[in-house]
Amino acid sequence: MSLFDTFFFNVFQHYKKKKSKSAITIATYYVSVLQCSLLLLLGVFFAGFFRQMHVDRMSASKAWTLFALVTIAVCFKNWLQYSGKKRNLLSAKRSQQKKQTYSIWMLMALPFIILTLAYILYHAI
Repeated sequence: MSLFDTFFFNVFQHYKKKKSKSAITIATYYVSVLQCSLLLLLGVFFAGFFRQMHVDRMSASKAWTLFALVTIAVCFKNWLQYSGKKRNLLSAKRSQQKKQTYSIWMLMALPFIILTLAYILYHAI
């Protein structure tokens, strides 16, 4: 089970008590936002790295288009993974393992921290 699966189940368990009907949707959106923010951070890092190395293979508009397409693919993958049988399999696998719990405040702050780092890195380039 990956770290994102663990984060998904922590957010799911937190919202299952309060909003039982929309807990899966909230947790899926959370994991999608987290993965897309990490993708943005990596993209900004490599854009700065390639600019320093004087590699001009892709324009900025093409890079943003690629980011949008990959973001759609990540959201679709998470929707497939966490809304069907695979979520039930992961849940059964999680019940057999030692459960790792994280603070919901730390989990909710994580995407904002990553986006802040991407913003700082973008302006430092």
